[in-house]
Parts: sequence; C-alpha cells; structure tokens
Amino acid sequence: MVEHVVARFGRLDIAVNSAGTEGTPGPIVNQTVASYTATFDANVLGTLLCMKHELRVMQAQRHGALINLSSTMGSRGNPQNPIYVASKHAIEGLTRSAALEASKFNVRVNAVAPGPIETDMLERIAGGAEKIAGVAATIPAGRIGTPDEVADAITFLASGKAKYITGQILHVNGGKTAA
Repeated sequence: MVEHVVARFGRLDIAVNSAGTEGTPGPIVNQTVASYTATFDANVLGTLLCMKHELRVMQAQRHGALINLSSTMGSRGNPQNPIYVASKHAIEGLTRSAALEASKFNVRVNAVAPGPIETDMLERIAGGAEKIAGVAATIPAGRIGTPDEVADAITFLASGKAKYITGQILHVNGGKTAA
C-alpha cells in the first residue's frame, strides 16, 4: 500500500491508521487465545505494520504526519471488553513511542481517541440501537458523537496547524474522560 502511494505521488505526507474490532465482549475469565489474537492482530499488529512502512518513507523524506485511531477505552478500563481495552492501550503506547523515535526526522505521530460515535460498532458494543440513548446519558455533552467530528480531529492533527504537536492522544468524546 505504501509503495503504491509513493510510486503514484512520489511521497507520503499523511497516514491515518484506523484499525478497530471490538473482539469478543465479556469478562476476562471468558476470554480465549483466539479472541485475544484476533483483536490484537487487527488493532495492534495491523497498526504496527502500517506504521513501520509509513515511517520508513516519512523519515527518509524528513516530513510527515501519522495519526492512529485509539479509543476512549485506550485510557480507561471496561469490565465487559478487556481485550479491546488492552489493544487500544497498546495503540497509545505505540503512538507515544513512535513519536519519540520519529520527531528527530520532523515526523509527527499522534492518535485520536473517539468516545461513543454513531457507528455500527457502537450498536454492537451497546447491545443494540435501543440502548444507545443510555450510553448518550453518560456523556457530559449529552449526545453521541459523529464520524465527521472524528474526521475533523484527524484533519487538524494532519494539518500544519498542529506542527508542534506530537506524541499526543486527542480525545474526541464529548467530555467522557473529563471526570
């Protein structure tokens, strides 16, 4: 993928790594190696391998912005989805570590951590569309976020307006993690 972009455009200035599967919900005692492996392969290994190839190009050209997708659960716990939570904690660790490595090459690495967003994944995690109102009630902003609001945060981090921001996790969650 990265080679194709470089062959076509001559460079890679921005990359967004958006991997997300919620895995198998349930407590730790019900988790399996298969559930762990599937979730970590998609969320963490997928992001790591993308970053590996993106950073090679960006570091060589001495410029770039890389944005990973985490989750509100990347900085919290959740007793009903521990494997997903652990995978998003890993994304945040990779993001910070890569930022330290890449900064000397003028490459910025950040993450966006959405809270509850109007997606099919939210419906699955919440347990159906009828339960989403209950989720919205737990958010200080009083509503579920939109995919466009997440895209706006990504666009900001990719832009020149964020040229002094690296190694950060931008929470887009209506205040969910403020408390």
